[in-house]
Order: sequence, then structure tokens, then C-alpha cells
Amino acid sequence: MNGVHDLGGMQGFGPIRYEQNEPIFHARWESRVYALNRAMRAFRKWNIDAWRHDIELLPPVDYFGFSYYEKWLAALEKQVVQYGFVSKTELLTGKAAAGSQKFTPAVTPQQARQITQGIPSADDPGVRPLFKVGDVVRTRNMHPVGHTRLPRYARGRQGIIFHDHGVYAFPDTNAKYEGEHRQHVYSVRFAARQLWGDQASPRDSVHLDLWDAYLQHA
Repeated sequence: MNGVHDLGGMQGFGPIRYEQNEPIFHARWESRVYALNRAMRAFRKWNIDAWRHDIELLPPVDYFGFSYYEKWLAALEKQVVQYGFVSKTELLTGKAAAGSQKFTPAVTPQQARQITQGIPSADDPGVRPLFKVGDVVRTRNMHPVGHTRLPRYARGRQGIIFHDHGVYAFPDTNAKYEGEHRQHVYSVRFAARQLWGDQASPRDSVHLDLWDAYLQHA
């Protein structure tokens, strides 16, 4: 979708601040938010693409004002209410409603680890690629209202297939629970000038991982 989250190529946000020896978490609450997200995904009520889209749907003032894990927390708060784990009142008060059911047994570490298990192999000979390494392609100039992994700055641009990563679920349909529609994902090399114009260095390039459905032969 076109939204405030799609910042590639935009200007006016200042320099990127690089933090040397950056810790995994800057505060204990961040690790708890990570753990809560991982635990809740063990229930398989939503997938990673739907989760990403919920973050994209944050109001602009929140998206720009929240830290990385604050965005995670905001998405999780929306999802646990949406999928019936808690009520809005329970979320606001932090207390279970009288007579509410408790999940028994509690989520175990093994259940939390299961979210990375059972994922189909990327090596799937049953799904044929539409492109091969070396093909010159052009991205589709598309503007979907739902989730997509094709950034605005790369739409309608010409590139070269650099590598075939294999077969993965298509985010645009998976986020809407319309099926995985598994297809090949490629590393596509774009000359910097193809993306940014003549002011870019002729020596620079950008690689994007893009699905079959985003591409057409140039």
C-alpha cells in the first residue's frame, strides 16, 4: 500500500544514526514485547504479512513517533482484541474480566518455537519460475490498497534478475488471507540511476527481493 511507512527515496528525515555496538534490546520491556509477539503467533491466528500490514496501518503521528518495538506493541494490542484473546476493557485495565476463560495449559517455549517449524521448503520444483538469472525485467507500476513488498520508488523501473531465492508465499494475498500463492522470489539489481536519476552515482546499484507477480519482461 502507499503510506507513511514506505519511506524509500523520500527526503527530509535527516541522516541515519548508526549506533556502534548496538544491544539487541535497549530496555527490558522491548524483550518482553518480542516474547509476547512470538508467544501469540503460536496460536496461528495471523501470519507475518498480516502483522506487517497492521504496523503499516498505524496513524502517521504514531508511525513516526513510536520506536521500533512500540510499533510491535501497538500491532499486538490491536490483534489480541481483534481475534478475541482479550476485550478492550481487559486490555486497558490489565485485568481479566470476571468469569473469563483462561488458556490451559499456558503457552510453552516449545509452542512458541513452532512458528518457525512447518514452513514449506523454498526448493519447490512444482512451482516454475517466470524469470531466470540475467533476464531484464521491469517492475509493475501498481498501487494496491493492501500490503505489498514492492516499494514505491522501484515501481515501473528496469532491473536485471541477479539471483533466484526460491519459492515463498506471496505477501499481497497472504496478508489478506486469500491464500499463499507461492511463487519465486528474485534478487533484482537496479542501477542507482534507474531509481534516482542522473544525480546518482553510476557505480551504485540497489538489490531488491521481488516476487514473480511484481515483474514483467522488459
